[in-house]
Amino acid sequence: MAKKPAAAPRADTLLVELLTEELPPHALDAMARAFRDHLTNDLESAGLRAAGSTARCFATPRRLAVAITGVLAAAPDVREKLQGPSVKAPPEAAAGFARKHGLTVDQLAQADSTRGPVYVVERTVPGARLADVLARLVEAALARLPIPKMMRWGDGEAQFVRPAHALTLLHGAKVVPGTVLGLAAGRRTRGHRFLAKGWITLRDAEAYEAQLRDEGRVIAGFQARREEIDRLLVAAARAQRAALGEYAALLDEVTALVEHPSVYVGAFDKAFLDIPQECLALTMRQNQKYFPLYDARGALLARFLIVSNMAVADPRHIIGGNERVVRPRLQDARFFYDQDRRSRLEERVPQLARVVFHHKLGSQLDRVQRMKILAGIVARALGADDKLAERAAELSKADLLTGMVGEFPELQGVMGRYYAEHDGEPAEVARAIEAHYRPRFAGDALPADLIGCAVALADKLYLLAGLFGIGQQPTGDKDPHGLRRAALGVIRILVERALPVSLHDLVNAAYRALPKDIGQAHTDVEMFVLERLRGYLAERGYATTEVDAVLSRAFVRLDQVPRQLDAVRAFAGLPEAPSLAAANKRIANILKQAEGIPAEYDAALFAQAEERALAEAFAALLPGFESAYKDGDYTGALKALAVLKAPVDAFFDKVLVMDKDEGVRRNRIGFLGKLHATMNRIADLSRLAA
Repeated sequence: MAKKPAAAPRADTLLVELLTEELPPHALDAMARAFRDHLTNDLESAGLRAAGSTARCFATPRRLAVAITGVLAAAPDVREKLQGPSVKAPPEAAAGFARKHGLTVDQLAQADSTRGPVYVVERTVPGARLADVLARLVEAALARLPIPKMMRWGDGEAQFVRPAHALTLLHGAKVVPGTVLGLAAGRRTRGHRFLAKGWITLRDAEAYEAQLRDEGRVIAGFQARREEIDRLLVAAARAQRAALGEYAALLDEVTALVEHPSVYVGAFDKAFLDIPQECLALTMRQNQKYFPLYDARGALLARFLIVSNMAVADPRHIIGGNERVVRPRLQDARFFYDQDRRSRLEERVPQLARVVFHHKLGSQLDRVQRMKILAGIVARALGADDKLAERAAELSKADLLTGMVGEFPELQGVMGRYYAEHDGEPAEVARAIEAHYRPRFAGDALPADLIGCAVALADKLYLLAGLFGIGQQPTGDKDPHGLRRAALGVIRILVERALPVSLHDLVNAAYRALPKDIGQAHTDVEMFVLERLRGYLAERGYATTEVDAVLSRAFVRLDQVPRQLDAVRAFAGLPEAPSLAAANKRIANILKQAEGIPAEYDAALFAQAEERALAEAFAALLPGFESAYKDGDYTGALKALAVLKAPVDAFFDKVLVMDKDEGVRRNRIGFLGKLHATMNRIADLSRLAA
């Protein structure tokens, strides 16, 4: 009677949930994603995931969970072939190999290998069983989470970011036995701390999310909860005829603080609105996790939104409690604001001598004095008022010594602007004090005027030149001084504000403003900025070949690079481009082999028709090329080269550049040198060759 084939391993959804004390909100989403990724990868490695398996993570303030579909109860058996010694080896080797696997030499098979015929053993390795390995895989995944600091609790040896209280391991409807962090696996979970009633017994892994929502009053998915909070906030703001401003970062944090969100509207005394709105908004967001509301002009309203973890029919006590809590915070802001304005910014500048910027670069006072010199140089190069730029640089760091910035470092520059306005400083100076930190992050606004650009460039260039000069360049992923951000800021200001100044000149000016004992790292700084420029241009959609073609030339100004790139792209789209790029590359190779390139050539000495035709075509296009180049019409200049295709092709088909006659050879090389320099004035076109 034929033997029945073995039944295929059963695949079902696996649920793993760990209940804990309140988890760190800023790390919650990252922890959940890492837990999902580690566990799914380990199950895959163990052969326990079926084809088409998918994984979802869940995260609330008191739980991490993963649901993975298509998890097998047991991995398929694996048939493997183990190679042994050569069949020509001494008999003792074959006997030892057979004995190791519980066989005799007669029972060994043979197979061909790179070493010739060898003895082999074929065996079946049983697949891993989920029940045997799951607890170990879960514990290993938890141990690899991005957790800054572990803690112990109770009398056990278990360690995790927060004390753990319950563990669920469900495969379909069946509990998978095991112990993790000292907790035995079960099928019970808890819902909302106040809105749910006791323990919830999970029917199966698929029912997890719905049971938590219906019985536990918990939205388990981080993204689903975030979307619900966002929807509630937008609806509440619309009902108040208000806007939310920038709120994405706070939305992520609040999502990690609640399990069942509700949104309520609170208010504060309008008298507080005479405080700078940035101060009020920051204290509400940072200290209370409230969402400030703004009118259509962007002015702060005396109202805010509260994301509560409680859904109640009458929220007056929740709203009233939050309104009472926010008042002292706003009073603190008023106190700092009033106290700070008792001293002028310029009176704080000498006190910067007590604040160390870097032990090798001196104090913050040293910093602003050098920035003042550099800002004046940059302003003059831009045709801006150097006295205003120097004054803004001098006052740029004074607000670091104010009470408001001491409480809220994020307001540095912002408060400097308000205090400068209060002191009666020129409007351009006040604006530049705030703007010199820009851009603070990707997509941030740039300084709006030339004075702000001058001081912002001075700040970033001083940082780059000074820290490179003392050997504090970024290494790997480490960039404690934000030099990559500073370099990108320089790039964005020069390119997007189209400032007609040379990066080389700016770096030189930065080193002139530094003490003589600081190392001169001009080239390193320029190369560092240019590497950031490559990434910046790639993000703007330019191809690597286009960027290489432009940046390989010794260009002068960053503001011209986008136009050069657009010209290269337009040239590359011409039907003549491939042939001209290949010819350009060929010319470059010839010139490399030449023993010196003559500065001039004499077209009258060209004897062959093909070289005369190319020289005539080159002479004819040159005036138009030069005119377009001078006007900054780089696209027009490169397109003018298209007429060279036919004569260039004919030249290389018929003319031997390296003629035996030295005079002929040098004249041709001199001509190709001129042609090559002209073709590559905007970009190295050989980089476009296939």
